[in-house]
Amino acid sequence: MSATPLLDVWEAASANPYQPTVSKDSQFTVGFILLLIAFIFTGAFGINRSIATLPLYGIPASLAFGFGAVYMICAVGVYV
Repeated sequence: MSATPLLDVWEAASANPYQPTVSKDSQFTVGFILLLIAFIFTGAFGINRSIATLPLYGIPASLAFGFGAVYMICAVGVYV
């Protein structure tokens, strides 16, 4: 009797465990650096507030803050 397709996938996945891009040990450092970059870009955008500086400062600042906040939350043990 053959195993179910889901069981086959489960067995295949057990041979290759998941390896995250950023390890648990370095999540705090990555999160801190991203939040620092977000703080700097937010300050630069606040000084030069215009539609021209939005793609240069505003969008990278919001992305760095979003990812940095998630990494910091995960680094201190609060899982999202």
